[in-house]
Amino acid sequence: MNMKYYKAALVLFFVSLSYLTEAANDNGSLGASFIFGDSLVDAGNNNYLPTLSKANIRPNGIDFKASNGNPTGRYTNGRTIGDIIGEELGQPNYAVPFLAPNSTGKAILYGVNYASGGGGIMNATGRIFVNRVGMDIQVDYFNITRKQFDKLLGPSKARDYIMKKSIFSITIGANDFLNNYLLPVLSIGARISQSPDGFIDDMIDHLRIQLSRLYQMDARKFVIGNVGPIGCIPYQKTINQLNENECVDLANKLALQYNGRLKDLLKELNKKLPGSTFVHANVYDLVMELITNYKTYGFTTSSKACCGNGGQFAGIIPCGPTSSLCEDRSKHVFWDPYHPSEAANVIVAKQLLDGDKKYISPVNLRRLRDI
Repeated sequence: MNMKYYKAALVLFFVSLSYLTEAANDNGSLGASFIFGDSLVDAGNNNYLPTLSKANIRPNGIDFKASNGNPTGRYTNGRTIGDIIGEELGQPNYAVPFLAPNSTGKAILYGVNYASGGGGIMNATGRIFVNRVGMDIQVDYFNITRKQFDKLLGPSKARDYIMKKSIFSITIGANDFLNNYLLPVLSIGARISQSPDGFIDDMIDHLRIQLSRLYQMDARKFVIGNVGPIGCIPYQKTINQLNENECVDLANKLALQYNGRLKDLLKELNKKLPGSTFVHANVYDLVMELITNYKTYGFTTSSKACCGNGGQFAGIIPCGPTSSLCEDRSKHVFWDPYHPSEAANVIVAKQLLDGDKKYISPVNLRRLRDI
């Protein structure tokens, strides 16, 4: 081999190595952010699926600066809670969607997003959308990423980076009620044969296995969001013909029942899995606070979708090019019939980052990063 080319190749090798080492040793900021869940945190995975649940159409993403206001597959007008938390914890780039072509090489060192619109804890959840990635498959996908980290950093550094520098965030469960148990078309059999208790038992059993699998692949710092007040979203209010200050009682009761069991599960895992920290994010109370006291936070409505069509709350048809669009997106708690606006996401993220134990326990996310 020509000595000149050999030296150039050697220099290139060490430059690459120093980049990877720098990414793996950068103190005071988050290493990788691994995001699992549903459409609340999907950053574009569903763009690559033949599915009825997509958000890569205008005006979704209209306020997302990184894409100059073009849709990315995020189900909101701007950033998701996952995006905002990553930024605040010092990440230079957003976690890349696992199914995107660029989710290879050093891009994954800042994290990977596995979330999928319509996905749930249970494999049957979201069947109505034809395709979606449930939590079991999302964990399978992380297994692929985990092997890529070994190749990028070497097994020892990779293990360290994932255990000590990375946060695993899981936002899932709402679809298991909205697009499974409560959906008459799909669930009539399940609801006759299974009580709410039985269904929630199944959810918790599945989630326990999913979180334990991540732990076995060196995940140690977890934040798990509970299910929000799904009975108060514009879609539920519209189809049930409720007044502005009413919510669907059954949907919220199921969410609260599941949330109680989730809290117990996280306490159990904190005791059972050595070296782990499972943080409980009380999304239900946070979003309910915004919905109830929306004026205090500068919103003008917590009932009507900014982008949508149908009924008094624009809550039936998802956001798309023919939807009615509100004038001031920062004044709406909800962007579309299902999902919060970026303005609401910012308030929720702030509490998860720096809030007290009412909303995030046993530690907030800034403290979790530094453990």
